[in-house]
Amino acid sequence: MGKKTDAYDAELERLQLAVVKTQAWTIEHGLRVVIVLEGRDTAGKDGAIKRLTEHMSPRQTRVVALPKPSDRETTQWYFQRYVPHLPAAGETVIFNRSWYNRAGVEPVMGYCTPEQYAQFLTDAPRFERMLTEDGIILIKIWLDISRKEQAQRLKERRVDPLKQFKLSSLDAEAEARFDAYSAARDRMLDETDRAYAPWTVIATDDKKTARLNLIRHILKVLDHCGEEIAAPDDEVVLTAAEAKGRLAR
Repeated sequence: MGKKTDAYDAELERLQLAVVKTQAWTIEHGLRVVIVLEGRDTAGKDGAIKRLTEHMSPRQTRVVALPKPSDRETTQWYFQRYVPHLPAAGETVIFNRSWYNRAGVEPVMGYCTPEQYAQFLTDAPRFERMLTEDGIILIKIWLDISRKEQAQRLKERRVDPLKQFKLSSLDAEAEARFDAYSAARDRMLDETDRAYAPWTVIATDDKKTARLNLIRHILKVLDHCGEEIAAPDDEVVLTAAEAKGRLAR
């Protein structure tokens, strides 16, 4: 167990150093990077972000996790509240959940109408085309977790005092509506995966393996760390097309 942990820590440190070097390059060249991190509750978004950003520049890195929209925001163009958070030159912005709320929790929980849901699935690729054609590097990642592993992590949340801030009234719904969330995920991947804004699926039942491979994937996309980094594990990191038939049920 100790050796396995030591190996993980050593590889994580190596990858974090590569992230620092890569970000220095993006800052120097004024690149704008957006990372969209989506997934079910307990899939590991917070933990992955913590490891990814631990040594990144605090001035050029922002993590955006928006609360539910205000009454005023619900009357705006759906994407409007996300636009002010997009990066300027040299910045990296990580969305811990994003505009894709409208492809997951909102339709599953009845927070939007079927018409709004369908319109979003049409509009999201158009919005993302605008971003990428303007030069933003867009990395979209779906963290996939099995029903059994999600149930175990939700159970741990309820008894671990250090995880109390993660407790939510929606936790029970996440379990009860697992199949509905699966159907929403499948439709989202089918209708919003584009060559200019592809989805990448990462299996997260093993948290540490998922974190390492998430960082490897981001480094692969940016492709400028100056280090020999192992390729992401193709049993863990999949394209949307490869993930069909292999997603958690």
